[in-house]
Amino acid sequence: MRGMIFPAGLILGISFLLSGGNASADIYRYRDENGVLHFTNIQNDKRYKLYLREYPEKPIAFINKYNSIIGQASERFGLDPSLLKAVIRAESAFDHRATSNKGAQGLMQLMPETAEAMEVGDPYNPEENIFGGARYLRMLFERFDNNIMLTLAAYNAGPEKVEEFNGVPPFEETKTFIKRVMDYYSQYRSE
Repeated sequence: MRGMIFPAGLILGISFLLSGGNASADIYRYRDENGVLHFTNIQNDKRYKLYLREYPEKPIAFINKYNSIIGQASERFGLDPSLLKAVIRAESAFDHRATSNKGAQGLMQLMPETAEAMEVGDPYNPEENIFGGARYLRMLFERFDNNIMLTLAAYNAGPEKVEEFNGVPPFEETKTFIKRVMDYYSQYRSE
């Protein structure tokens, strides 16, 4: 028996209907040994290959969407809203569904144990995630005497690594993260 081939328009239409009007994820597919096409939005099997890519909104759309929450969290934890925006953009590009390959989740890419410690019940809930991430940043600022570089290094690599190296750890990922956040921070402060 030969499998059915679905036109891309049909797949997009089904995706659109199932998501309530917004295509919400990349779509992967594979053809099995019987010629049947299988589709998913989660690539949990190496046989699945990218079929349709979702392109998220530009960061400015998300900044506007989350501006109120960012403002409230900034005020509550005594942080510059431009810094919160910069961390969110560097961590997740304002995608509240983001999950890293290490397991960090949501807008501010909280690791599960950090989310739990910051009392974040749902790390994919933008408000909970932003408040949890802001609370964590405030704790790191206090731990590292308000040194922004050490705070950002600790946010990325963990506070223990910053203490172990008595400064910014020599990890390329951490250095890149700090530079990216500082570039975005400078950009948002000048707007």
